[in-house]
Amino acid sequence: MPDQELCGILNVNKPGGMTSHDVVLRVRRMAGQRKVGHTGTLDPLATGVLLICLGQATRVSEYLVSGTKVYRALIRLGIATDTYDAEGEVTSRGPVVVTRAQLEHALQAFVGEHRQIPPAYSALKRGGVPLYKLARRDEAGRREAEDIAARDTRTVHIESVKLLKWTRPDLEIEVQCSKGTYIRSLAHELGEQLGCGAHLAGLTRTASGRFHIEQSIALGELEQAFASGQGPGLLLPMDAALQDFPATALDPVAAARVGTGQRIQLADPPLAGLCRAYTLGGRLAALLHRDADGWWRPHKVFLGRMDDESHS
Repeated sequence: MPDQELCGILNVNKPGGMTSHDVVLRVRRMAGQRKVGHTGTLDPLATGVLLICLGQATRVSEYLVSGTKVYRALIRLGIATDTYDAEGEVTSRGPVVVTRAQLEHALQAFVGEHRQIPPAYSALKRGGVPLYKLARRDEAGRREAEDIAARDTRTVHIESVKLLKWTRPDLEIEVQCSKGTYIRSLAHELGEQLGCGAHLAGLTRTASGRFHIEQSIALGELEQAFASGQGPGLLLPMDAALQDFPATALDPVAAARVGTGQRIQLADPPLAGLCRAYTLGGRLAALLHRDADGWWRPHKVFLGRMDDESHS
């Protein structure tokens, strides 16, 4: 167990065959602490960027979840499954008589605002029970899961879809999209549009916001690093999740007020509604929110009054 709670973000390259929660449990064990969480679930089939927050960094996970995601997906035409991916039961088969031009045209129909129905076999919950467990219970459970998923139809934003490779019946695409987008659903809908059926055969998340797969750490390497005492050095600072917000510095008096939850005035306030606030020593003190009257109140406080340099 570490002498003190670790705080930071890990960019983990999730291996296939594990749930996102499995990865959290592994990191929790290797880091020796309980306060660990992931941002942005990846299906067991999927690999790639999974951001793990430790300690106080779990309090900024919402800003990591909201980042734009980039995926590289392998879609197989001609076979549809009940889970929309390669792990499901085959529900239909059809001949694949599709040209590259037809594929390009069909894919571009997904770009922009798009109404999407989540898969019935998903981690969405009803009464605390994931839909995939309900769907696998029996035929009645599957129909209920499908109805619940249909009622949860959401608007997602797909910034771009690029066709990278087409070797019948498989195509490889790159998708840049908002949070909450199911690439499995996109694959299923593509198969319906083309009239031949389709399912997701492979998926890698290559980026989540500012975090890219090139900088990610394999789970085995991470385990070795923690075993040798080098793991904490791999943690990215908590404010790596807040870089989209402008920053301001607080003098000791303002830092003390913020540490006790009081509002302050900023001499040179940013235009944005939220900003990062640091002590003069460079420590992240809080995330501030601007009120309508121009005062800035603590939205999230990370540095208590007794932790401030002015009280050391």
